[in-house]
Amino acid sequence: MTVLLQLSIFDNHTDFIFNYRMLGVPEFPYFRPIELGDRDIFLDIFKRYRPEVSEYSFTNLFIWRTHYKFQWALFKKDWLMIVCRNSEDSIYAMQPVGPASRRNAVIKLLEWLREEKKADNPRIERADERLISELEGEGHLTINTARDHFDYVYLINDLAQLSGNRYRSQRNHINRLLRSYPFLYSRLSSKHIHACIELQEKWCQLRRCEEDLSLLGEWDAVLEILEHFDILGVEGGVITIDGKIMAFTVGEMLNDTTFVVHIEKADPEIPGLYQIINRRFCEKSMQDAVYVNREQDLGLPGLRKTKMSYYPDHFVNKYSITLEE
Repeated sequence: MTVLLQLSIFDNHTDFIFNYRMLGVPEFPYFRPIELGDRDIFLDIFKRYRPEVSEYSFTNLFIWRTHYKFQWALFKKDWLMIVCRNSEDSIYAMQPVGPASRRNAVIKLLEWLREEKKADNPRIERADERLISELEGEGHLTINTARDHFDYVYLINDLAQLSGNRYRSQRNHINRLLRSYPFLYSRLSSKHIHACIELQEKWCQLRRCEEDLSLLGEWDAVLEILEHFDILGVEGGVITIDGKIMAFTVGEMLNDTTFVVHIEKADPEIPGLYQIINRRFCEKSMQDAVYVNREQDLGLPGLRKTKMSYYPDHFVNKYSITLEE
């Protein structure tokens, strides 16, 4: 006989029915790795939560699951909990995703990290401002801003039009490309996947990915999003020159008004490719959105300078939450 588990998620009006035996929904404190078959569960939770932080999409978690060793569980049938490990194998958590108030879920998760997993520094990373407001006055927690992980959010019309003096540099790069190379922009489809992987391999050879764990992790993430392109339901674009793909990008809607770009790669030997694929992708594939989230700069000075040069409309602030002794 099939066992059904009824999960009431985020409101009292809609019950989401999972086939517990088939989906294998893990319940806190029992976590398991993220699998492709978990997509519908995550999509339902994130649709109700309407995240602004770029990390909180199934696609992002799925493509980075090997690098960060993501595992998940539900807490009291309402809150999605995710734990992971960094390159030093230190365990930490993402924020619980679900309805307010999450104060009890946060404390339980941090105490579990400290007492059961023996974490040296039990903490939650990439927490959003909504969670921070729910924890106001909680004396057992230390909350710090995480500037290196702030998401850059732009008005799509600004990046599609590149109007005015402040975007002169980007237009100059594009104009030089136009004078040197006749190019074609197309929507990414399954027929482009092999060529995109070849471009990523070239990019990695030039950037020496094998010598950098973060670049190796990104390489895995790029492969995952390309190989599961259709199943993940993401959007993409490619730039071809003389019939050869020289740049590609992939993203999806993060919430009702915001598109998030997960991957953007271009042949580093041809200036202007990043500028043109960014512009065309905004023009052609983001008509249903007002904003585009281009994720964080990771504290890298060059990347921060580039992201700031596009004049973000606002940042999505993120925080680190630590359990005090």
